[in-house]
This record gives sequence, structure tokens and C-alpha cells, in this order.
Amino acid sequence: MMMHYVNHGFAYICMQVLAALAETMKKGTSFGAPCLLENVLAEMIISAVPSIEMVRFVNSGTEACMGVLSLARAFTGREKIIKFEGCYHGHGDPFLVKAGSGVATLGLPDSPGVPKATTFETLTAPYNDIAAVESLFNSNKGELAAIILEPVVGNSGFIPPKSDFLEAIRRLTKENGALLIFDEVMTGFRLSYGGAQEYFGITPDLTTLGKIIGGGLPVGAYGGRREIMEMMAPAGPMYQAGTLSGNPLAMTAGIHTLKRLKEPGTYEYLDKITGELVQGVLDARKKAGHAICGGHIRGMFGFFFTEGPVHNFDDAKTSDTAKFASFYRGMLEEGVYLAPSQFEAGFTSLAHSSEDIQKTIAAAEKVLSKI
Repeated sequence: MMMHYVNHGFAYICMQVLAALAETMKKGTSFGAPCLLENVLAEMIISAVPSIEMVRFVNSGTEACMGVLSLARAFTGREKIIKFEGCYHGHGDPFLVKAGSGVATLGLPDSPGVPKATTFETLTAPYNDIAAVESLFNSNKGELAAIILEPVVGNSGFIPPKSDFLEAIRRLTKENGALLIFDEVMTGFRLSYGGAQEYFGITPDLTTLGKIIGGGLPVGAYGGRREIMEMMAPAGPMYQAGTLSGNPLAMTAGIHTLKRLKEPGTYEYLDKITGELVQGVLDARKKAGHAICGGHIRGMFGFFFTEGPVHNFDDAKTSDTAKFASFYRGMLEEGVYLAPSQFEAGFTSLAHSSEDIQKTIAAAEKVLSKI
């Protein structure tokens, strides 16, 4: 992500959000009870995201993934799940297996401090490898509750799905009575107003959200088909609650942010500037002679210091992380702040102008010519 550079249009929107927060704060910051604003934001999310008929607010993406996992197990009566190598779904114990992102950056072993029993039912497969997923279903007949995945990986760097991957995953879950969970904490409202599921035309059973729906305040949510969501208390037997969940400040920020994102031209603009950025950096690496590959979808992008292509975590690990570190430090010295890991995706926003993008490309050309 790039720092500095804020255009006036986005600054105006930020002022609107801050003004709305100031008014909301006068009425109280949290009540430990439902508030009207929850209904407003919930209705916006339900109308936007294809899979969501009911939604439950929590305080983070991690909480959303923990809650949705319990819900999937409660609904199916099964315990085993499949996740993909290099995908991060928060720091809940069952997910800290081949978790990518910070774990990969720091070279940490899987699941330190986590009892083996809590990860025993977590099975893993390489992303974009449908044959591996089929094998897991065949060897665990009738035991798999769900597959959880980032529809576009952001925690091994930016890795899009192959053309038939999501469709095949959807087919396999239906055939085997398992639920499909899209972790859209990164992709939700970023690839399109309806998230990655709208962008790719694949509707999961359950979805997790975070980040954007709080407009910068701590928030998360999970939702899906009504029959599944009604397993949760008070409608059903699965209990989950949180005193600060759905607090009025986060709901206010989320409402105003989603209103802005719904305006015409939002995602076309993100696609334009992100495409310019990616192409500019790839052109710069050609001049400098480095092995770099990269790509983008709307406001999400990434680069790997390897020839590529990169389809999964093992491919991502072929990157020259020492060269990435030099690139990161050099860009920082030029006033451009990128995610400090080879294994994290980057994001553009409505705050970035074409001028900002050109400045960033110029910085990349300068840095790549030196390393």
C-alpha cells in the first residue's frame, strides 16, 4: 500500500465519515445491545453480497472466521475442514496451519502454542489444485464440513484463481454435502460491490467480511443462507456473542464507506489506476532486468520477485525475498510505503490519483535500477 498522496475528493469523504462519527459519539460509543445502525448496515450488506441472506457482526476478520467455522460444523454435524496452503483466516487455532502472510514472512513453524488436537481436523491443499481437493474428499467421505478459502489469495501475495478453480470447488462441495466459505475479509467490497463472488459469478454458502465494512474501524461480519444462519442463537442452538459487536461507531463508518463505494465508476477507477501501477512496475523491471511477475484485479494487486507464473504458495516461495527486501527499503526511502512482505497483496484506494501512481512508478524505476 502506498502512503502520503491523498486527493481532495477522498479527503471530503473522510471528513463526512468523521463528522458522522462525531455525531454518533455524542449518543454513546457502545451499548452492549443491538442498535438501529446495525440494521442499516446489515441491509446494505445483504443487498450487495449474493450469498448473504442474514448477517452477524463481530469485531474482526479473525472473529468472523472463527464464528463461521463453528457455524459450518454445527450445520453439517461434521468437524473436518479444508483450507489452502498460504491462506490466512485469522489467528483462530484451527486456521494456524500453513497460514502464509506473517507466518511465512517471519519463518515461523506452523501453529506454535496451538494444541495438535485443535488442528487435527484441518486438512490442507495447494491453492488452484483441484485434484488435491478431490483426493481429500475421496479419503474423507462424509466427514468434511466445509472448504474455506480466499477467492483471491492475499496472504501469500496476490494469487488469482485459475479460470475453472472456483467453479470446481463449488461443484465438489455440493456433491459432497460440504459448505463453501469465501473469506472475503480482503476481497469483499474491493473487487466489486458484491465482492469476489459477484466478480467471478460463484456464490458460496457462507461469507466472512472485515476491514472495509467498518470504514477503518474494528469490525467483521459473517453471513450466508438463512437456513444456515438460523442455526445461531437466539434462533438456533449455536451460541456466539460479543459486547462490542455491531457498535454504533463501526456501523456509522461502514454505512458511509459503503455509500461511497456504491457510487458509479468506483471499481472502474480502481481497475484503471491499479492496472497503470502494475504495468508500470513490470515495464520498469524489464528495463532493469529483474525477474518479477505480477497482476491485479480492480483495487488488489501484487508482485513476486520470480519469473512465475505463481499459482500457489509453493510457487510464491520461489521468490527472491532478499531482493524484495531491498526493493521495499528503497521504495520506503522514496516515500512509498508497500506492505513489508513478499507474501502480502497490495491495495489501491480512491485516495490514489493517477499522479500518485506515476510517482510510484517513477520511484520503482529508480529503485529497481539500483538493486
